[in-house]
Amino acid sequence: MKTLKIAIQKSGRLNEKSVELLKNCGLNFENYKSSLISPVSNFPLEILFLRDDDIPEYVQDGIADLGIVGENVIQETEAEVSYLQRLGFGKCSLKIAVPNNNDIQSLTDLNGKAIATTYPVILGKFLKEQGIQSDIRTISGSVEISPGLGLSDAICDLVSTGGTLKSNGLKPFADVMTSEAVLISCKATEDNELVKELIQRVQSVLRAKETKYVVLNVHQDNLEAVTALLPGVKSPSVVNLAEPDWVAVHTVIPERDFWDRISQLKQAGAQGIVVMPIEKIIL
Repeated sequence: MKTLKIAIQKSGRLNEKSVELLKNCGLNFENYKSSLISPVSNFPLEILFLRDDDIPEYVQDGIADLGIVGENVIQETEAEVSYLQRLGFGKCSLKIAVPNNNDIQSLTDLNGKAIATTYPVILGKFLKEQGIQSDIRTISGSVEISPGLGLSDAICDLVSTGGTLKSNGLKPFADVMTSEAVLISCKATEDNELVKELIQRVQSVLRAKETKYVVLNVHQDNLEAVTALLPGVKSPSVVNLAEPDWVAVHTVIPERDFWDRISQLKQAGAQGIVVMPIEKIIL
């Protein structure tokens, strides 16, 4: 059986979450901080630790079968890869930002202006779609200092909290794209059975993070009202208790609905509500 290769970021904002995801998928590997390749002992997989800019092209060329990388990097490299799963971490936005004291008020004001960025491909496409002609200046590192040095009138860079912009006297001006970590594959391995199994593991971990396991007690008179609030994976499990006319209900609740749903359950007559994290959900 062929050993798969998956490329992830060696260092940087996606490294820790990528490693955590793979370990939560039940993959055993070590020495990932001191090695460029780490074999997985319990699955036919090798993990390659690369610069994030290199990952899409390694996957496109089939050197790696799979990769975990930010969508912004995929779009910038224009690599021909398949999107298998959005992973829900590494979320950020690519934004155009301008100095606080700048007179730029609308996108049309960017005509003829210089914009510094490490994402010239994405920015160029965005400006073309908007009918804007700007001078795109490609630089590496510390893009946010370029207006202060007189190198540009604006910047286009990744923003997560906005703290770096603020500390450099800049303010967000326009959203170019949103990004998050994505599991990708080369075109040739999309239908590989090992790839499908790994995707199933990843999806089971992601589903578990989005849900809570809930056990509650309810009187039979209120059971219908309570179960109507609890769809579960298919439907709630109901178990008789030792006390007559009382049952225990087992189900899962989406994280996004959790607190609203708990309040509704209490109002419907639920008691003794116990909430637990879920490790994995396999459908």
